[in-house]
Amino acid sequence: MRLIPIVVLVSLAALSCGHGSSNAEFPKLTEEFVYKSLAFSPVSASGQGLHQYGGVNFDTELDDVGPRAIQQQRDFYADFHKRLEAIDKGSLSPEDRADYEIIDSQIGQALFDTDMAQTWQHSPQSYVELIGNALYNPLLLEYAPKEDRLRHIIARLNKVPAFMETARRQLRQMPPEWIKVAAEENEGNIDLIDKTLRAAMTPGLKAEYDAAASPALDALRGFSRYLKEGGSRREGRRGPGEGSADWRLGPERYSAKFRLSLATDRTPDQVLSDAESRLKAVRAQMLDLALPLHAKWFADHKDHADLAGDSRENQVVKEVLDHIAQDHSTPASYMDDARKDLEDTRNFAREKNLLTLPAGSNLQVIPTPEFQRGIYGVGGFDPAPVFEPQLGAFFWITPIPPDWPKARVESKLREYNFYNLQLLTIHEAMPGHYVQGEFANAIQPKMRGVLRALFGNGPYVEGWAQYITQTMLDEGYMNGAPELRLTLLKQELRVDANAILDIRLQTNRMTDDEAMELMEKQTFQEHEEAVAKLQRAKLSSTQLPTYFTGWRDWLRVRELVKQSQGAAFSLHDFHDRALKEGAVPLPVLGRLLTGKDLH
Repeated sequence: MRLIPIVVLVSLAALSCGHGSSNAEFPKLTEEFVYKSLAFSPVSASGQGLHQYGGVNFDTELDDVGPRAIQQQRDFYADFHKRLEAIDKGSLSPEDRADYEIIDSQIGQALFDTDMAQTWQHSPQSYVELIGNALYNPLLLEYAPKEDRLRHIIARLNKVPAFMETARRQLRQMPPEWIKVAAEENEGNIDLIDKTLRAAMTPGLKAEYDAAASPALDALRGFSRYLKEGGSRREGRRGPGEGSADWRLGPERYSAKFRLSLATDRTPDQVLSDAESRLKAVRAQMLDLALPLHAKWFADHKDHADLAGDSRENQVVKEVLDHIAQDHSTPASYMDDARKDLEDTRNFAREKNLLTLPAGSNLQVIPTPEFQRGIYGVGGFDPAPVFEPQLGAFFWITPIPPDWPKARVESKLREYNFYNLQLLTIHEAMPGHYVQGEFANAIQPKMRGVLRALFGNGPYVEGWAQYITQTMLDEGYMNGAPELRLTLLKQELRVDANAILDIRLQTNRMTDDEAMELMEKQTFQEHEEAVAKLQRAKLSSTQLPTYFTGWRDWLRVRELVKQSQGAAFSLHDFHDRALKEGAVPLPVLGRLLTGKDLH
């Protein structure tokens, strides 16, 4: 397939706009962008509660991932960008200008992926995860009577063989790391079809299901064999390990994607410098907090005053963290403990009146779907569908596999001990991602809310979860327990390390060994956590820095609002106002709330 390369992509997000279009038409342009973008992915559209558009029933379809469809998508985004340029951005209202920025950034990301990253050629897991979502969502989301949803699953199953054949034709030069994860997740899809979905079928649909499942399973098992061989084909394609694409973007492409994805006013090297400085400062804070705990728990030890610098910090802090880590769940209680933490965090946020909590109770705690566990090794949050928020949101907790050896199980449980599980629950659910998502669902006009939920800014979303976790502790959660604060500081080290890892690894300035040393030695992560994070850093790019940039920028926005409001500043009102804007870039949020630029 021939794709016309985009020229000067790196400056897409900063292009100046021309004049001449009617700005009164901008809301209609926004609506067109939302619906047509979603229409390219029936699986995503259906999962977001948009079931039909343009005469197509999305519930029964898989995405068209063939070369002609990819070219059509590229043409749409390139043309839409030209239409944006015809708008006098300076004359738009502040809210419309924020929407403009989101659309422009989304176009840039789409064209970057099509023309530069070309994941459709190199990423087998993107195909595997699409199939998993296509088949799992109709089972999970009760958007129609069960019998209808099961028929939608069967209709999609019938399309799996052709879909997987298209994937095989297009994939080439796949990074070995991506092949490995795709193979693991594909086994999850096979189990989903062969066990979970089969068991869910009503008696009247079993024969129809079996007829559709058999060729679908054959196709997926064939794809597993294809991946096991490294993606080689009879048409002369190189075999396993030969001519693989690099999972690293490299400095130039990384810089372009960083600007488009994060929409921050900082460059990668500025963020890297800040993260490395924060890491040193946080380690010093941890030593100060750990010394009293060390004296209490290790009275027979010296405080290692004979050591200096990193060596003393490592010894004292690690001994204290190891002691804290002993208080953890069992594999059997892990999920129930997270549910209890959810109730505790909700009660505290309400008691302190930190923000307006959602009135509904549409949040469920469930196991992470198997086809998503490659990248969600610990847990995650799946927001409610933007068009049907009443269907519910899901806090994922990734179960510990029963075949793991004891040492690996212990490593995972120690990392997500009693205190860290509390922090995970705050971040992912209450009052983190879940609350942010519920505010987003209430934004009016509705299409603005849909746009900002679907294409929301990553630093806003992840930064909110990190920021509000810190705020919960600052307000006295768990009575200011030093063990919890030390665990948060350890988490902050992890956030610092996330940014360092992504920037250095993706720009080829860090080896695997250096990455593991950073995580295990400098940021006190358990081995199992570090291994999973290194894998995640190779599967994605520019996502890991969203935590650091977002956290720091949320604090910058709050300080800007404080300076603007003086004595009238209210934490509750700030949170509500900021969340009611939805996931706009944080520099944009600062201007929406104060009319001023961040500094």
